[in-house]
Amino acid sequence: MASLQEQLLKAGLADEKKAKAIRQEKRKQRKQQPKGTTEVNEAQLRAQQAREEKAERDRQLNLARQQEAEKKAIQAQIRQLVETNRLDRARGEESYQFVHDKKIKKIPVASDMVDPLSRGRLAIVFVNDNYEVVAEAVARKIMERDEQAVVVLHDRAQQSEADEDDPYAGYEIPDDLMW
Repeated sequence: MASLQEQLLKAGLADEKKAKAIRQEKRKQRKQQPKGTTEVNEAQLRAQQAREEKAERDRQLNLARQQEAEKKAIQAQIRQLVETNRLDRARGEESYQFVHDKKIKKIPVASDMVDPLSRGRLAIVFVNDNYEVVAEAVARKIMERDEQAVVVLHDRAQQSEADEDDPYAGYEIPDDLMW
């Protein structure tokens, strides 16, 4: 295999004088370069840059996948907490109203759940497109994972302050009064 220069000379597309001049010019360029430096090849630079960009894209994609997997794991933990700790509402005689997504929702609850719900001892969570009633401690654990899952959890501290300042605290509310 002859070099490209030799092939061009044989084909008559280049002459010996031009080839000699080009060789001398290349030799001068090599001599002028300081020792220890190598000629930088643009193709190698572009290839290296492309590899770095691909590595960065892969890293970003892996990070997004990891975050999605963490989110799914948290949702699974919340579902399991609710499944194991939800209170039975099957015998719900009364309806409890609350606001969720700027809409008033109503769920049936047992009559003994209404007071603890309003006092913050029970909470309502929204999981798997269903509303479930759980204890306050479970609701706090769920809130650590996802605050949006807990729909209703009244704060006890605010209620005790309000009870101290309530001018009607001495008046008993009748049991048969429905709002």
